[in-house]
Amino acid sequence: MRKNKENFRNKLNKKELIKWKKRKKEENINVKKEQKQAQKDIKRKYKKEIKNKKVKPEEKISNMSRKKRMKNEIIIVWLALITLLARIGWIQFGMGSELQSKAYVQQTLDRSINPRRGTIYDSTGTNILAVSSTVETVTVNPVNIKKEDKEKVAKALSNIFELDYEKVYKKVNKRSSIETIIKKIDKEKSNELRVWLQENNITAGVNIDEDTKRYYPYNNLASQIIGFSGSDNQGLDGIEAVYDEQLKGTKGKIQKITDATGGEIEKESENYVKAIDGNDLILTIDATIQGIAEKYLKEACIENKCTDGGNIVVMNPKTGDVLAIAGYPNYNLNEPFEPSTEELKQQWPNMSQAERNKMMLSLWRNKAVTDTYEPGSVFKLITASASLQEGITTTDKAGEFCCTGGIEIAGVRIKCWRYYRPHGPESLRDALMNSCNPVFIGLGQKLGVNTYYKYLRKFGLLSQTGIDLPGEATSIFLKEEKVGPVELATIAFGQRFEITPIQLATAVSTIANGGVKVTPRVVKQIVNSETGEITDIPIKTGEQVISKEHANEVLDMMESVVALGTGKRGQVAGYRVGGKTGTSEDGVNTNKYVASFLGVAPISDPTVVALVTLYDPKGEAGHQGGVVAAPVGGQVLSEILPYLELTKDNEKEEDIKKQVEVPNVEGLSIKEATKILKNVNLNLQIENSPEDLDTENTIIKEQVPKKGITVYESTKIIIKI
Repeated sequence: MRKNKENFRNKLNKKELIKWKKRKKEENINVKKEQKQAQKDIKRKYKKEIKNKKVKPEEKISNMSRKKRMKNEIIIVWLALITLLARIGWIQFGMGSELQSKAYVQQTLDRSINPRRGTIYDSTGTNILAVSSTVETVTVNPVNIKKEDKEKVAKALSNIFELDYEKVYKKVNKRSSIETIIKKIDKEKSNELRVWLQENNITAGVNIDEDTKRYYPYNNLASQIIGFSGSDNQGLDGIEAVYDEQLKGTKGKIQKITDATGGEIEKESENYVKAIDGNDLILTIDATIQGIAEKYLKEACIENKCTDGGNIVVMNPKTGDVLAIAGYPNYNLNEPFEPSTEELKQQWPNMSQAERNKMMLSLWRNKAVTDTYEPGSVFKLITASASLQEGITTTDKAGEFCCTGGIEIAGVRIKCWRYYRPHGPESLRDALMNSCNPVFIGLGQKLGVNTYYKYLRKFGLLSQTGIDLPGEATSIFLKEEKVGPVELATIAFGQRFEITPIQLATAVSTIANGGVKVTPRVVKQIVNSETGEITDIPIKTGEQVISKEHANEVLDMMESVVALGTGKRGQVAGYRVGGKTGTSEDGVNTNKYVASFLGVAPISDPTVVALVTLYDPKGEAGHQGGVVAAPVGGQVLSEILPYLELTKDNEKEEDIKKQVEVPNVEGLSIKEATKILKNVNLNLQIENSPEDLDTENTIIKEQVPKKGITVYESTKIIIKI
């Protein structure tokens, strides 16, 4: 009974407890509702007050937002710190060596010492064509010149070296470690500065350092071969440019540690690094042969009024050695940016800068290497060589060919140059002597395009020769697959394609060398400036293009051309000379012509190949190669062959000439010079001599050949007044 009562009470308490909890829960819900409502009311109140500008905006930030901001700020600070530490690590370990070298450069004052550029000799090894003389360069360290001395130093520098004072004064006052005042001055001038510095007790801030200056003893001689170098000791053209790495040497320097401003630090000595001089070059060019070629080329261009000048290439066919490449007009290597001829000097003031630049570029060009032209009938030697090698003709079969004044190819009639009086029946020798176009057209047709182009490749006429001079041009031929009967016909007698003179001279040298291809070269030896060790540039020979037998047959026919044919004006007394003349159009319908002559001598032992090319001759003699170019070839060979001491084929004792050394007549009067030259059996020739010439008082400015050159008696010495 008692237990039942307790159970009843417990049940009653549970019900009340549940009711109580339910009531409490409802009260809590109401409280939360009231709190939410209160919060909403507060927000409405704040918004209203903010709107009415009664509460500042920053007071809106709650405690929670402040904590969040502090947390973000801490994160940002840590990220910045980590980034900074990473950057410091990279600078220390990643960029350490680079920054160290930059710091060294910034704290070191370097003054360059230019090396002596290598000397260029002619083939004899005695005639110097280019040499570097010792000069000096003046620089200043503006930060090391006292403020009170700057004006005085600027005045002295401008007065001694004749410079613009304002420009010098600006350099002296610059906030820099070093400024160049003047380069490449003679020691006489720099000694004046040394005396002034000593007298005025200027001990720091002005530097006089050794330098080099390029000098060309023979002025215009071989100018288009040698080229010239710039003020920075760098080769700009010719041999100077091609062999720049060998010639320029390695710069030296004077180093000194400086402070942050570039000023000198006391008790810090200078570190001197010696310059290494450039290597010397020995060319295949012979100064005497070069002088001979230039002399006769100039005479020919003036006499025949060659508006586009001319060139002469002289080669040794056995080795490929280029003995001379003469070009006219040329220029003075010591003044490469100045006009060199009297005519050009008169035109110079009226020319624009663009016209001047164009003119100088044309004077610098070695046209024998860089320009192409139509070779004309000289090219018949190639057609004849290929025809003999292929066995389609022989040299002396009488009546094998017949010239009727022209020949018809694919409906086109091509005339012989002597169409008005045909040559009639001819052998191959006769055709070469007469330079008969129809015969060689017929041979070209028999050879066919493929075979003809095979020989063009073998002779190296479809590619560059590989000569060690800059800017070599390539030939211009139609592609083999595009050559038709008419095109092959014109190629066979040397027209409607273009090659360079050096290509033609090299191809004929192959014939003169017994049919073996040779590569032309201009440098034969390199001499190490430090050890004196000599490095030979190897002679390059190629394949056997034609047999020696057929090569000798072509040479024999070439001798007939000079003895009896169109090249007889190229004869040289006492020597067997072979040759071929050429006359071609310089472009289509230009009314310009190219006259040429190629000579080989002596035929008994070919040692010299000489190609004379005259562009657009307009003189009274006309434009035929046999008339205007062959005599020049004969003159050139008449001096070169005795100079090379080649035995004459028909030599008489009275014909033997002695060699003499050319005396110096520059600075003398014409009367004095004539007497001196006469004493050594040399002749004097005055360039552009006026009618009222005063021989006693007119002073000679320049002579060609120069003093010291060995020539034969009766040679003309050309002088300028």
